[in-house]
Amino acid sequence: MKVTVCIGSSCHIKGSRQVVEQLQELIAKENLGDRVELGGTFCMGKCQLGVCVTVDDVLHSVTPDSVVEFFEKEVKAKV
Repeated sequence: MKVTVCIGSSCHIKGSRQVVEQLQELIAKENLGDRVELGGTFCMGKCQLGVCVTVDDVLHSVTPDSVVEFFEKEVKAKV
């Protein structure tokens, strides 16, 4: 599974760094490092959505406050 977080300026302002850090911690905590590839990319062109995160090319809007729920539903439940 490939998870990509936008680190462009708009998403950075909305908390992409915190989203990346929390995802790194959750992936490590659940021992999913061998099954989940976490990466970053610059602007995905959907700046109005907040921190843009794709899971196998499906776009999601994530905030630092919604990372745990997002991880449980869209990552952990699908690997």
